[in-house]
Amino acid sequence: MIRSMTAYARCDAKADTGVLTWEVRSVNHRYMEPIFRLPENFREIEPALRELLRKYVQRGKLECQLKFQAAADTGGKLQINTAMASDLNAAVHQINRLLDNPAHISAFEFLNWPGVLAVEEADIEPIKKQAIDLFESSLQELRRTREREGERIRPMISERLDKIANIVGEVRAQVPGIITRQNEALRARFDELKIEVDAQRLEQEMVILAQKADVAEELDRLDAHVHEVGNVLNKKESIGRRLDFLMQELNREANTLSSKSLVTETTQYAVELKVLIEQMREQVQNIE
Repeated sequence: MIRSMTAYARCDAKADTGVLTWEVRSVNHRYMEPIFRLPENFREIEPALRELLRKYVQRGKLECQLKFQAAADTGGKLQINTAMASDLNAAVHQINRLLDNPAHISAFEFLNWPGVLAVEEADIEPIKKQAIDLFESSLQELRRTREREGERIRPMISERLDKIANIVGEVRAQVPGIITRQNEALRARFDELKIEVDAQRLEQEMVILAQKADVAEELDRLDAHVHEVGNVLNKKESIGRRLDFLMQELNREANTLSSKSLVTETTQYAVELKVLIEQMREQVQNIE
């Protein structure tokens, strides 16, 4: 299953005490790196959220943000700390007795004193479970989006695999003729220069030349890697790391093919292979 690491999901839910909103953004990353942005009074559910995340995502950098908008009719009631207000009033009167011209302290100034006035927070315990359930819904939507994006990547990779297979077939068909032409060109050069060459020694050199130019193993491995990439694309689990490894192996064989090239045609084929492999690698970087 091809899943892109780039996706976005948003889910909302209305509760008695307000509205919950999850936004989950995902981009490509070598490992899984989650970042949670939660209201302070929802912090305690973060471990449960992280455990849930691991069920749906294996790789990617994720920003998971929860927003909670309290309902208008559930605003906290004002509470006055009467004991503190009484102590504060006594202290003010004591100070006033020491002053020649004491200032009047208003009730509003009393209320502004830290700790005298507090706002009773709404009870959000009942909706913490709902926040976790809504997060799972967001992850399900995120995974569906990742799968849709991943399926758009499949034809891009498949098209390049077909082109690589065609190039490998063309090189395989041309190699015997290339070696024969090289042998004939070498003999013709000796004849042109009227150089007497020992036939046995010349034959040995021809064998060595053919061995150096033998790319059968590289072509076989290229075919095998192309076939394996096709198999991996149909697997159910996370495939990004496996595909990344196969891109490295394909590139290694393309480089070896280039280094063994005897003619410009083979060199050009090797360059085309590396271009196609790099195009696939760019897509693979975004696969989970």
